[in-house]
Amino acid sequence: METLVCKNITKSYEKGKKALDRLSFSVPAKGILAVIGRNGAGKTTLMRILATELMPSSGTATMNGIDVVKDAVKMREMIAVLPQESRAVNWMTPLQTILSYLMYRGMDYSEAREKAHEALAGIGMTKLEKTLNSKLSGGQKRKVLVASILASDAPIIFVDEPTTGLDPISRSELWDMLKRLKKTHFVFLTTHYLEEAEKLADTICIIDEGKLKGIGTLGEIRKLVKYQYSIKILEKGKKVKINEGEEVTGEDGFAQIMTTEKEADRLSSRFIKEKVRFSINPMSLEDIFYYVVKKPINAEEEAKDYGTWF
Repeated sequence: METLVCKNITKSYEKGKKALDRLSFSVPAKGILAVIGRNGAGKTTLMRILATELMPSSGTATMNGIDVVKDAVKMREMIAVLPQESRAVNWMTPLQTILSYLMYRGMDYSEAREKAHEALAGIGMTKLEKTLNSKLSGGQKRKVLVASILASDAPIIFVDEPTTGLDPISRSELWDMLKRLKKTHFVFLTTHYLEEAEKLADTICIIDEGKLKGIGTLGEIRKLVKYQYSIKILEKGKKVKINEGEEVTGEDGFAQIMTTEKEADRLSSRFIKEKVRFSINPMSLEDIFYYVVKKPINAEEEAKDYGTWF
C-alpha cells in the first residue's frame, strides 16, 4: 500500500524555537489527509517539508517510498502545490492562468491548452475562461487555482488552507471540488476549519505546538476522548454541578460540558425542568480538538506558522 511515513521530523528556527518537534506517523497515501491545528501549530511547516520546499532540521519523510529530501527532484515530478498565499494574477484570464502553470511544469502548448479547457469545463467556468481574473469573485479565483493543480495530473496534491476567507457558498463549492479530487489523488490538506476536516478527510492529523496529538480516521480520533456528548449551556455564568465529565468555559463565556451518555441524559432532564437553555450533541471534531489541546481554534488569529513560502 502507498503510504506517507514521517519519522521524528523536527524543524527548528531562531533561538531554538521548534515549529515541528519529533513528528512521527504513517498513514495511507490515499484520499484526503487533513492536518488540523491552530495557526502557528506547524501545519504549513510540515507541508513545506513534504513538498520539498523546506529542509527539516532532523528526521526523515517518505511518500510512496520516495525520500522527500534525498529524492526531491523525483518527488517534485509527482506533486502539485497550492500554498495559502497563492493568488490569481489579475491581468490574466482563467485560461491563461492554467495554461501558463501547465507549460511551466513542462507540458507542451497544445496539451496544456486542451487540459486547461477540460479543467475549466470541469468546474463550470467555460464561459468565464477569457474573463480577466480581476473581474472574478474570490471563490472563482480560488477555484481556478485548484483547477490548475488538478489539470497537472500530479497524483499527489498539497493544498494549504484553501478556503480561508471564502464565503460559505464558495467554500461549499470548493469542498465539492476536493471531494472529486480525492477519488483519484492523494490530497494533503491543511486547515483550521474543523468542519472542513470533518466533512472531507479520510484521515485526520492533529498538531499542536509542533507536536502530534492524534492521527487516524474520525472514528479513531473520537477514541482520544472518553466522553460521548457535549452540552453547551446557553446562559452566561450558569454554574452546574456534574457527577461525571468535564466542564470548560469557552471564549464566548458559555459553559460547555463534555460527559457520558448517562450523565448527559440526567443533565438534560434537569435543564428541561429548570428551563435552562442548552444544546446537546455528540462530540464533534471541534469538541475533540478542544479536549485534546485544551484550547480552541480561532480562525481569525493573525499568527502564522514559522517561515514563509518563496
